[in-house]
Amino acid sequence: MPELSPRRRLLVLAICCMSLLIVSLDNTVLNVALPSLQRELHASTAGLQWTIDAYTLVLASLLMLAGSTADRIGRKRVFVAGLVVFTLGSLLCSLAPNLEALVVFRMVQAVGGSMLNPVAMSIITNTFTDPRERARAIGAWGAVVGLSMAAGPLVGGLLVDSVGWRSIFWINLPVGLAALALTLRFVPESRAPKARRADPVGQLLVIVLFGSLTYAIIEAPHAALSTTVPIALLALAALLALLIHESRRHEPLIDLRFFRSAPFSGATVIAVSAFAALGGFLFLTTLYLQNVRGLSALDAGLWMLPMAVPMFLCAPLSGRLVGSRGPRLPLLIAGGTMTVSGLLFALFEAETSNATLFTGYVLFGVGFGFVNAPITNTAVSGMPRAQAGVASAVASTSRQLGQALGVAVIGAVLAAGVGSSSYADSFVSAARPGWWILTACGLAVLVVGAVTSGRWARATARRTAERLESAEIREASGVDA
Repeated sequence: MPELSPRRRLLVLAICCMSLLIVSLDNTVLNVALPSLQRELHASTAGLQWTIDAYTLVLASLLMLAGSTADRIGRKRVFVAGLVVFTLGSLLCSLAPNLEALVVFRMVQAVGGSMLNPVAMSIITNTFTDPRERARAIGAWGAVVGLSMAAGPLVGGLLVDSVGWRSIFWINLPVGLAALALTLRFVPESRAPKARRADPVGQLLVIVLFGSLTYAIIEAPHAALSTTVPIALLALAALLALLIHESRRHEPLIDLRFFRSAPFSGATVIAVSAFAALGGFLFLTTLYLQNVRGLSALDAGLWMLPMAVPMFLCAPLSGRLVGSRGPRLPLLIAGGTMTVSGLLFALFEAETSNATLFTGYVLFGVGFGFVNAPITNTAVSGMPRAQAGVASAVASTSRQLGQALGVAVIGAVLAAGVGSSSYADSFVSAARPGWWILTACGLAVLVVGAVTSGRWARATARRTAERLESAEIREASGVDA
């Protein structure tokens, strides 16, 4: 990629952030629309879970393929294709005649989305080569997630109340088309110096693993053991086969050598934990505010602002802290506040009081606002630039997998707890085990962040990067590694 002027770099960052905005906005807007969608399409709790998880599962399954493909054939080319498919999928979702069609069209959206976030992050990584500039750019990138959290519930609530749930997909159309036009005009093409070969077996195993695991969790409260146990065993078999296959492959879909770096492994665990907490948190609070408190979609969106605004404000602050002091402090703040937020709901039923509900939302927003920048920066900063697409795709996959598992697990716990009793009367007690799970996710962020951001962990990252670079040099010179 040629050296760009500061103004051009900022423009590229803005274009990449536009892609993140429509992908992130899509999930936050949809959460507000769940109760309306449930009534119109007669969806069960499991049906609502699938409208979210069909998207995140396909996204998680294809992110690494998209990252490596972009490194191989050109990041701009894949990014443009992703914008086209995502925008088309959004249009189809707005026309879905039933729940089944909506789930299928959400999967089309996800195919496009898989070509956006990891590829955009790879473009940013190769555009901002200075570590401090890159950390600030990633902080701005993370702020877009906060912006989507702030705007999504309000915009979604207003659209659902005034037009209907289908209109929430319309907002992707102008943003997607504008991002497409700007990308074609201003984003330069780039690719890795050495193309990575496709790994169809690894890709198939990833799809089987993620799909079977999520299916077993979502359907567990409703299906017989004779159905869920074989599916769970299939997930385990797929995991073992994936580890064996990837460890033996010369150019794997998932380069297991990355995980020799303690910060990279820690960032993966933190991403799964934090986004599982986000997915479960949004799922529980949206259903509670509208189905139990009886609020409109717009009023529920307003109630989410105490969570969304801190996310927006803390994300760029986290990026600056990562750039100046490293990831440790942001991770400790994130894990601590998310854990306290979960405890408020698990121990004190925070949703039953306006004061504690407000406090719980603020604490969770602060925590999640601080967690995104250190995850992304740690995932890509210790890796060779030639593998930035694959490394950022692993981080993005961890996020989406975490969110899918969060919705699946928390939804299954809620469905099992509510049972045949009154939904409104039993919701708080049925949700309590879910809040304990979310508390554990926050604690995982705190502990893993503290352990994997120390001096010894950074040493493992340096050694891993040196080995990867040495291997690339040997491969480029034709010497057998």
